[in-house]
Amino acid sequence: MSSAAEAEGGGGGRERLFFALWPAPALQEALARLGRRLVRKGGRRLPPEAIHLTLVFLGPVDAARRACLERLAGEVLAPPFELLLDRAGAFPRARVVWVGPGVTPQPLARLEAALREAAARCGLETDTRPFVPHVTLARRAAPVPAGPLPEPVRWPVADFALVRSRLRPGGAGYEVLRRWPLRA
Repeated sequence: MSSAAEAEGGGGGRERLFFALWPAPALQEALARLGRRLVRKGGRRLPPEAIHLTLVFLGPVDAARRACLERLAGEVLAPPFELLLDRAGAFPRARVVWVGPGVTPQPLARLEAALREAAARCGLETDTRPFVPHVTLARRAAPVPAGPLPEPVRWPVADFALVRSRLRPGGAGYEVLRRWPLRA
């Protein structure tokens, strides 16, 4: 496989995909401003249009498995909920600065589990590590002190998305391919 094909998501008709919560543009802007306050120098802050919360990373996916994922995602039942982003932290080894909820809302945990199950039913293996909901704000950044945010960010979550990621020298580019409304 050529490096150009790898950069686009795997070549051979495969796309690098993941399920995510994708905030409205105004919320993406607010989170980008928060990132600028948390990471004052150094690091690479994410542009507002790239800010999201990954639910399940799927990796390279062929057309048949993508169709399966889309069909099963349409069957997922999860109610709309509010996500309170009230903590900042870092993954020091990965040099990532993030914000996330101090407590994972049950609807979020159920949504992630349902999408992981859909991926398994479509023949995809996903990460087996526990789900740690977070919104990445900067990469290659010095860690910030972990703790509560002075002003939590409230995110009314009404849908989830299937997203294509394309690796590029300046960072990943994302394209929302499809959205599904949350419903009980």
